[in-house]
Amino acid sequence: MFERIDFMNNGLDCERVTVDGKRFYQTEDGKRYPSITTVIGWSGREKIKQWRARVGEKKANAISSQAARRGTKVHKMCEDYVNNKPNFLDGHMPSDIENFTAIKPDIDKLIGGVYAQEYFMYSDHLGIAGTADCIAMVNGKASIVDFKTSKKSLVKGGYKLPKYFAQCAGYAVMFEERTGIPVSQLVIIAAVDEKLELFEHDQAEVYIEKRDDYIDSLKDMIHNYKKDNNLL
Repeated sequence: MFERIDFMNNGLDCERVTVDGKRFYQTEDGKRYPSITTVIGWSGREKIKQWRARVGEKKANAISSQAARRGTKVHKMCEDYVNNKPNFLDGHMPSDIENFTAIKPDIDKLIGGVYAQEYFMYSDHLGIAGTADCIAMVNGKASIVDFKTSKKSLVKGGYKLPKYFAQCAGYAVMFEERTGIPVSQLVIIAAVDEKLELFEHDQAEVYIEKRDDYIDSLKDMIHNYKKDNNLL
């Protein structure tokens, strides 16, 4: 059983609004912030464009749809499992359950008390908003925990891991700003298909980094997004 840690949240009420075709989160005092997912995605748009051109639009759409569906399903199983829900595997496809099974041992080993899951936050300091997968104690430190699925090892993607950690760093800042609880550690747990295909027993990859190592790169991404979209 995963225990819950009580904490005081502060000012998390927002509504989604669309301005000039762009989605924002608007706080109670009228401030509008872009989603951190949008900001991080913007920084990698050229690589995505090159990839789509290389493989073709039809194949790219099929791969993206399949990856999104699988990621959603595995995230849901992780969320329900950490929420101590019974029968958390019910209704899921065997291939998705296999991905979750790869992550489960590391969830059991690493995650202690849990502050929150699928937790919406925003930061006045950074000017962004978003929803974190999981905020929990890992090895005695308050941490942002992100669950990933991937066809290949995350280190092979090159640019992926730094982007993932920059996003987690944003969640860490949001959580501390809204609750007063410092979050210094970022944790990514990923189920990797190619390890399964190679019949490796441990299919998961675990990466742990310090929040402060990614704040500067995150701020650069935010600045570039706002500059490119005339939001400065």
